[in-house]
Amino acid sequence: MLPVLAVLCIVTGLLPGPDLVALWERIWPILLFVTSMTVVTDLLFSAGVFERVIAGAARIAGGRTLVLWLVTVLLAVACTVFFSLDTTAVLLTPLVVLLARRAGLPPLPFAVTIVWLANTASLLLPVSNLTNLLVQEELGLSPVAFAGLVYGPAAVGVVVPCAVLFLIFRRQLAGRFSPAPSRTVDDSVLLRCGYVVLALLLPALVSGVPVALSATLAAVVLTVLFAVRRRDALTVRLIPVNPLVIALSLFVLVTAAHAQGLDGFLTPAAGTGEGFADLLQLTAAGAMGANAVNNLPAYLALEPTAGSPVRLAAVLIGVNLGPLVTPWGSLATLLWAERLRSLGLRIRWVPFALAGLLVTLPMLPAAVAVLWLLEG
Repeated sequence: MLPVLAVLCIVTGLLPGPDLVALWERIWPILLFVTSMTVVTDLLFSAGVFERVIAGAARIAGGRTLVLWLVTVLLAVACTVFFSLDTTAVLLTPLVVLLARRAGLPPLPFAVTIVWLANTASLLLPVSNLTNLLVQEELGLSPVAFAGLVYGPAAVGVVVPCAVLFLIFRRQLAGRFSPAPSRTVDDSVLLRCGYVVLALLLPALVSGVPVALSATLAAVVLTVLFAVRRRDALTVRLIPVNPLVIALSLFVLVTAAHAQGLDGFLTPAAGTGEGFADLLQLTAAGAMGANAVNNLPAYLALEPTAGSPVRLAAVLIGVNLGPLVTPWGSLATLLWAERLRSLGLRIRWVPFALAGLLVTLPMLPAAVAVLWLLEG
């Protein structure tokens, strides 16, 4: 339905031709980055890199459940910061669920940790979230400068959810477990090459080199390696067609809505100032929009009403940290739920929504307060 509506906006002229050209010039590097990073992460997964990392986490925990959860937190944060929230949801979810089951532990605390941090830890770097890439492009910031704008709220987005998770699951996280033996890797050459690519890619993503270039080079290197060592892993499924089509359609639809006067409708809800109350109002609008329709269109709708770096950061707080209530609040949550279904683990959405409210209500004001104090 979304692609059809997007095509209709273009054909009928609701999105004028010059606006369409300007939109494409803005988003094609972002779409290239998303595609390349998906190829990179899927091939690293096939090489066994992520499973080895998870197995190493189990060894570090030394049989202590709480330590295993803390290591899971670190992995979820690191994966989200450097590879994006969708990567965390898709790749880490099955790994931590299987790890918990092998160790005889309840998988739910680890699964919820993954999805919450996939969303709330996605504020620090441009590569962490598609919305961040849009802000970076809008402001022309380097990765370091972007992190300098949002590091305070980003820290809140990790600390508060972890505190709430511990309070909710503290009984399940007590005690000890018996680590299961790690699986052997099919191709040690691919595994070692995967480590090298990962070690080179991570600093490249924060170096100031265009992230689309870094990710594309890594994707090309891994594709060549797999073409030589394991050609059967190179399938069209590596290309994230559905997410790309959805993202492109949302870009077109929201841009068309702005061309037809959406700004005037949203300005009263978004406010105009940079005081604490004004920033909190904008953040709340972003969070409600994300939980109502999805975080990407919520950001796109509110971006023109921001008007300054600190207000754009407030929008990001709402659309990145806020979508913890509804399953459609972010694509990462939908992907996470689908992975859990494939593993035979079902989520009760009413308790999930209530828990999401429990963490969101204190987290958003705290993040806005930190942003206001640091940038005011």
